[in-house]
Amino acid sequence: MSGIRPTGFLHLGNYFGAIRNYVRMQEEFDCYYMVADLHSLTTHPDTRELRTNVHRVLSENIACGLDPEKAALYCQSHVRETSELYLYLNMLAYKGELEKTVTFKDKVRQNPENVNAGLLTYPVLQTADIIIHRAQYVPVGKDQEQHLEMARNFVNRFNHRYGNVFPEPHAFNFNSELIKVPSLDGSGKMSKSENQMSTLYLADGDEVIRKKVMKAKTDNGPTEQNSPKPDYIENVFSLLKLVSDKPVIDHFEMAYNTCNIRYGEMKNQLAEDMVRFIAPIREKTNHILHDEAYLRRVMEQGAEKANQSAAATMQLVRQAIGLNYY
Repeated sequence: MSGIRPTGFLHLGNYFGAIRNYVRMQEEFDCYYMVADLHSLTTHPDTRELRTNVHRVLSENIACGLDPEKAALYCQSHVRETSELYLYLNMLAYKGELEKTVTFKDKVRQNPENVNAGLLTYPVLQTADIIIHRAQYVPVGKDQEQHLEMARNFVNRFNHRYGNVFPEPHAFNFNSELIKVPSLDGSGKMSKSENQMSTLYLADGDEVIRKKVMKAKTDNGPTEQNSPKPDYIENVFSLLKLVSDKPVIDHFEMAYNTCNIRYGEMKNQLAEDMVRFIAPIREKTNHILHDEAYLRRVMEQGAEKANQSAAATMQLVRQAIGLNYY
């Protein structure tokens, strides 16, 4: 189980940090993937663009390879039982631990005038989203590791107090480690809302992609053979490894190690490989976006699957807590 907030355009980090695993997992597991529209309200209370954003996230997920026939693809708000479980889990979450989460501190810094209770208890609702399906595997990026650790804490507290109902959720990746896709300026990760010129969105046009890549931070090159790469240069190589063929990567690694690297040539290659990767996703997304009847069917079908799973879980939860009075 996993989800993405409809708070902006999806980007390369969303794809390699999560969606790529979504697509692979749907072939081997029972999967529940949601558009986290309730989560978006913690930072985006103005809902005038919410419908459009939900449709875009659905379309981009499907364009990336998610099959609504294989996985439950649904909106968070369409599963009412999640809110009930969220309430019960809040009784097991403590103010001190919630205030220490990195994402909470970041959101407070970004929006000091909107420090609401939903923002504070974000990890609790996220836990409810996961365990409402009794999910064990969560395909998320590296930035969500702390939230998953908290989810395991809440699960263990519930199981200890009321009986063993939930399995512990763990991050899942088909590769050896969780992926964090760097921004083009080398200052952190790609983001849906921040540093937009340093983020490659799945909706970016070809010329926009080229312009952004060519602005990636570089330097005059190494002066000694086989010298370590500065972080911002390592970032460019990391992006190249995501979308380029091995001979291309090997060529520029050799050029760097022998002090013959030409960053202009490297960035041109990276830009064209990014265009080749992103353009088909963008075009398919735009096609799906214009078919609202299809998107409605996807949401209805996904909600039906998700609600069946949630209802079964909540029956166990109410029985465990002792809320079965008749």
